[in-house]
Amino acid sequence: MDKLTYNPKELMVVNAARLLRDGDVVFVGVGIPNLACNLAMRTHAPNLQMIYEAGVIGAQPSRLPLSIGDPSLVTGALSVCSMVDIFTLYLQRGNVDVGFLGGAQIDQFGNINATVIGDYQNPKVRLPGSGGSMEIAGWANRCYIITPHQKRRFPAKVDFQTSIGFLDGGDARAKTGVRGGGPEAVVTDLGILKPDENGELVLAALHPGVDFEKVQENTGWALKQVQNCPVTDPPLQDELRILREELDPQRIYI
Repeated sequence: MDKLTYNPKELMVVNAARLLRDGDVVFVGVGIPNLACNLAMRTHAPNLQMIYEAGVIGAQPSRLPLSIGDPSLVTGALSVCSMVDIFTLYLQRGNVDVGFLGGAQIDQFGNINATVIGDYQNPKVRLPGSGGSMEIAGWANRCYIITPHQKRRFPAKVDFQTSIGFLDGGDARAKTGVRGGGPEAVVTDLGILKPDENGELVLAALHPGVDFEKVQENTGWALKQVQNCPVTDPPLQDELRILREELDPQRIYI
């Protein structure tokens, strides 16, 4: 398959899926993160365990779930419990390896805004808010963020801090007492950002056909990049087949 026959969303899903490890316990929502987890399970991570916010553990959906409460998640699951149990007995205890997050804004230190654009009292746009993302960002052992790479989505500082990244950098996150490790990677349609030793997001990989200048144009701070910045491998034919034919044949998300 020609490497140019995939679209930006497919590119994000594939690269997010590749970050997951076999055996990971993943706190996942619907949409792009859900596609990434199911793709990983069908390729290199067959022992992946998915947890959904509604209280489903070890979900094995036979079709693409439409929401976190979709009945398709229950069939074949290891356990079904309350939302309180999910957040206390699993997430806060450290039993969740990965949290998948998104947001309207992600800033220089990986903080996420999903609440308002503009001033909180008189916002330009009011967004859905945290849901469970604040707890996931604080307590999951590591987090991955997935979002299109646009300048409005990557300001130097978020308008509202919905979910914790590395705050202002340095030891600011550690001082809060949250146990989770914070964002390990931000996967976009241009490349992959990762935090440096100070918690600042830097360009860690470019996608095929993308140069640093294009990423900088779509980032609201002076972006650094790792030395000899690598290029990600393009999607494989089998990865695209699974996405298009098995996971999202109606192209709801891709």
